[in-house]
Amino acid sequence: MNEQLDLDAALISAILFLENEPISEEKLAKISGLTLEQTSLALQRICSEFDQPIHGFAPIRREERWIFAPKLAFWDKLKDHYGKRNEMRLSRAAMETLAIIAYSQPITRAEIEAIRGVNVDAMVRLLLEKNLIAEISKRDVPGKPMQYGTTKEFLRCFGLNSIEDLPKLDEVENSRFSRLETPEG
Repeated sequence: MNEQLDLDAALISAILFLENEPISEEKLAKISGLTLEQTSLALQRICSEFDQPIHGFAPIRREERWIFAPKLAFWDKLKDHYGKRNEMRLSRAAMETLAIIAYSQPITRAEIEAIRGVNVDAMVRLLLEKNLIAEISKRDVPGKPMQYGTTKEFLRCFGLNSIEDLPKLDEVENSRFSRLETPEG
């Protein structure tokens, strides 16, 4: 039993390490194939293991979600070097939204949503805050929706001289980023 718990804890800790966004116990259970009870026990085991002084990071629970993060005791020593880097770290959803904008600009929020199939308000707001995208114009259609495009900061962050330096898409990828018919255009 203890050996199985250790294996479950190792699996859950690997998932936490690979995830770059906080993740719920339910999602951890689904990804790992464990029950919710097994996942909860594994998380308790991981917390007790990482409570040891030799570990500089630990699983942290925030708003019912888990993530590996540096222990607070070390943050003052780490924030000057790593704080900025983590500020630019983007979730998969943010990266997907940014890619759609980069490859399809100028593009409206409704067009992004048509491609992604989900509401993108939070992602657009985040990308605007990080200065990776900007409002570049209004589309000349009823309602005059805002169009978005990438910024010089986007180019700098991704080491590009211009938008033409983006990797070329194959036919399948290109069709994914093409605009779907939306009510506005």
